[in-house]
Amino acid sequence: MRILFTCIGGPGHLNPLLPISRAVADAGHTVLWAASDALGGLVENAGFSFHRLGSRPAPGPRKRAPLRVADAEQSDEEVRENFARRATRARLPLVGPLMRDWKPDLVVCDEFDFATMLTAERLDVPHVSVLVSATGLQIRPDVVGEPLQEIRAECGLPADPDLGMLGRHLRLSPFPPTFRAPGAWRHGTERALRPLLPGPAGPPPDWARARPHSPVIYFTLGTEFGMESGDLYERVLDGLREMPVNLLMTVGRQIDPAEFGPQPEHVRIAQYVNQDEVLPHCDAVVSHGGSGSVMGALAHGLPSLLVPIGADQPMNAERGKELGVALVLDALTATPVDARAAVSELLAAPTYRQAAERLRAELAALPGPDHAAALLEEVGRAR
Repeated sequence: MRILFTCIGGPGHLNPLLPISRAVADAGHTVLWAASDALGGLVENAGFSFHRLGSRPAPGPRKRAPLRVADAEQSDEEVRENFARRATRARLPLVGPLMRDWKPDLVVCDEFDFATMLTAERLDVPHVSVLVSATGLQIRPDVVGEPLQEIRAECGLPADPDLGMLGRHLRLSPFPPTFRAPGAWRHGTERALRPLLPGPAGPPPDWARARPHSPVIYFTLGTEFGMESGDLYERVLDGLREMPVNLLMTVGRQIDPAEFGPQPEHVRIAQYVNQDEVLPHCDAVVSHGGSGSVMGALAHGLPSLLVPIGADQPMNAERGKELGVALVLDALTATPVDARAAVSELLAAPTYRQAAERLRAELAALPGPDHAAALLEEVGRAR
């Protein structure tokens, strides 16, 4: 089969789909990836052919911006207007010609890529969506229903009041079912699977051994939010630096680690480190609560301190707190003392690690990307 993979957004939307596309390619199918040019390098480095689907502005010199924490209403409005309405209309003229020319037998896209789903329906090509938000609370009928009905009518498609399009053939969820929020909108075709399990751990890096026999902490604000985090990096760093731990803080490719000044030997600040190389040696994770960061921690059975800023992060933080795998701080008001106390509690109380281990076991028991590839083959054959 010829299978087209697409996603909208940044690496957080790409990464959940990459292992599935690799399993599909390994099963002998032809894979083409289409996304904005900002993701081209990541896709090609993973070994896939890439079609540029529009562009994102090249990152120019930027200054770190003040922290702006989005509330639930603002987050819903961003999904409704930025993804469901504006981005969908902008991508339809890009996706349509590609699908008509390449003629895929099946299309796989992330759950926010409504333009690909609409185009597939117009061309009578089966499509599969992959969830990229761990709690499942971002895509809901009350959030995306109205703009999608408008655009369906513009495309000459019949009304879809129940949003059946979002799971018409198959909906894959690469998250432990327990982490899905009780109020998440579900579709009958949804199937859970696990992402790639962590590989064998390499030797611990030098910075992780600066203080022998001490806990290792990883602190990140992800790939998208660091530039708009105000002084959050500094506040958390000030709280953790004096703890008897080994600390790694990653700040993204647009921030110079030198901005934070000299650090003691047990603290390392880097722009980017592959979390799969770090997490096997960690005892706890401090993050903004993005789905990739939270699932990375849980895949290694690690508890988290979550300091959410926007997007799906507040939802992930609330769910992590409910399940006992995380503590949560307010990004606007958290002090260094708060950060130090929270991490101390995560390390001292075994219940957080035990709860995280239970979710790790749940993840490990799920079928993997090979199973997803088999399900995609079934959808393609049913056509």
